[in-house]
Amino acid sequence: MNLPPYLNFPNIGNDTISLRQIFSVDSKDLVEISFYDAVQASTVQKAAEMQDRINEDYVDGSSIHWGIEDRLSGQLVGTCGYYRGFDKGQGELGCVLLPQYRGKGYMAAAMQLAIAFGFDQMGLERIWAATDQDNTAAIKLLERLDFIKVGELENEIEYERMR
Repeated sequence: MNLPPYLNFPNIGNDTISLRQIFSVDSKDLVEISFYDAVQASTVQKAAEMQDRINEDYVDGSSIHWGIEDRLSGQLVGTCGYYRGFDKGQGELGCVLLPQYRGKGYMAAAMQLAIAFGFDQMGLERIWAATDQDNTAAIKLLERLDFIKVGELENEIEYERMR
């Protein structure tokens, strides 16, 4: 397996988006969707502190976290990455978009890039994702991307995709 950290941070993309490294200066654009351990940032400073912790997790080899950048505008529209499970040949894929960019194809493009990277570059055997049972858009997207429902928790549904 080829797991983080990498000699050079892996920025990947297609014609419409780039998954790129997030820097502290980006925190102002992402504060409303910045989370760490299921806690949301309340200020730009908290978002920057969370990003510092996420960067430390990357250096420790336990996560990889990208900003989703619209190639045309250069604007960060969300985040996407793998956050745990590498020691078992798997990774939890999580993504979130700023509200004004939802429903425009960014999430599907980001997840396709991240899935390919997870299987082809990281060598993962299993990719899983969890979403709120009421998040019908995420459920439809996961199913469209060939994820299979494998479990239900109190108010979450877990999906997986195997290599």
